[in-house]
Amino acid sequence: MAVMVEPTKTPAPRDEEAEFAARRRKRSIALGLALGALVIIFYVLTIVKLGPAVFDRAL
Repeated sequence: MAVMVEPTKTPAPRDEEAEFAARRRKRSIALGLALGALVIIFYVLTIVKLGPAVFDRAL
């Protein structure tokens, strides 16, 4: 009695490229958001450290 085995389906190269591109895009977005958050944190900390008198000076 012969047993039929289905061949495993390997994704086409285009599918792999699309998957890698999607992963790369998500990683880039995450890095951009993290960098933006870091910039905002540094800005806020700088303003807090300078104190409220920094806004009362003459230009």
